[in-house]
Amino acid sequence: MKRFMLISCVLCLCLIVVTNVSSNFNKPLSLVEKGRKIFFNETFNGNGRTCGTCHPAENNFTIDPAFIATLPPNDPLFVAEFVPALMQNFENPTLMREFGLILENVDGFDDLANKFVMRGVPQTLSLRTTSVSTQEGNRLGWSGDGAPNDGSLRSFAIGAVRQHFTKTLARVEGVDFRLPTNEELNALEAFQLSLGRQANLVLPLPLKGIEAQLGQDFFLNSKCNNCHTNAGAGDNRNFNTGVENLLDKSQDETGELIPPDDGFGTPGDGEFNTPPLVEAADTGPFFHDNSIGTLEAAIAFFAGPAFDGSPSGPAISMDGTQVANVAAFLRVLNSLENIQQSIDYLSQVSSVVHKPVFNRNIDPILLAKNETKDAIKVLVCANLHFVAVKYLNKALALIKNAENSRFFQVKLAREAIKQLENARFELVEPNGA
Repeated sequence: MKRFMLISCVLCLCLIVVTNVSSNFNKPLSLVEKGRKIFFNETFNGNGRTCGTCHPAENNFTIDPAFIATLPPNDPLFVAEFVPALMQNFENPTLMREFGLILENVDGFDDLANKFVMRGVPQTLSLRTTSVSTQEGNRLGWSGDGAPNDGSLRSFAIGAVRQHFTKTLARVEGVDFRLPTNEELNALEAFQLSLGRQANLVLPLPLKGIEAQLGQDFFLNSKCNNCHTNAGAGDNRNFNTGVENLLDKSQDETGELIPPDDGFGTPGDGEFNTPPLVEAADTGPFFHDNSIGTLEAAIAFFAGPAFDGSPSGPAISMDGTQVANVAAFLRVLNSLENIQQSIDYLSQVSSVVHKPVFNRNIDPILLAKNETKDAIKVLVCANLHFVAVKYLNKALALIKNAENSRFFQVKLAREAIKQLENARFELVEPNGA
């Protein structure tokens, strides 16, 4: 009798699981979820690339040399290495692999051999706060003209398909690729606007740790906050900050052709768009050409001669300790954002019938793990907040266990959230972020 009851219970449990999974499977996708599928899976009948090829979720929606080095040789990012029609004037594999640079024809396709620029891949987080229209129009991409026509997020997708998805350099619509439909553009826009922060911070925050406190004070009382208001993108304007005039850029010493980048417009005016800084610490290298590798060096640039001699100068007066303090401030902001994103992902793991997800771009546990790793990295790199790092490492261990546990996943996710909240308490006073 007991054996019969046990079998009945197991069968009932299986029926509940199957019913719930079937119900979830048949549930209509939201516009955001439709956009997510398009972003990571749709090739638009092109060369095999998707939006996620250059904006993978597991690497903060950007690529850098370290991430590129982990990819297999047949990854669509490397089509210029194995598709004969794209081996000339489509990408520069040397600059891509060593510096994370992508070839862009922002001034048109009429002279592919000479008329191009080499740029890093901007992360697509917090677009809700940075893709808004300004008095100068929409500003997307490093120079603000990465999107054709009206410069909107929808137009950005069209420009990306034509630039990066084509099968040949002829770029014939309907032959080398297809353009997104209006419905696909709506979905892509909804998904991208859902990523990361949905509102700007309001500074100052009640931060803990003297370095971050001093850095926040300096940031708010200097020119830093004029362009990056509340550590965001300010009013999304363009500036010529003199990055193109930096000396001894490593990529310039490779012998590869790198034409000067003229910035916004055709011809360009030398201006580039203001990026948000909250996500900066884990999305380097920095500036439009990946010319600076560390956050501290990127901050120090604004105290140097290139910025001083630019239309946006004069240089900001700051010494080594002030540079380190501003970096500590930005690192803490970044870590706080990582923690919040990780908590949000883990909160999705909310029922016993949560299905394992094998797509690295949508699995909430895997994404929470990556966010937690980033939170640790941006603090450890500058020897900041050791107690917070201790809690973050505890959260990371729990998340890794949740990855491999079917029956205790929910419990482990909730315990990880508690450790993440402990870490946040070490960075900022309660209700401060």
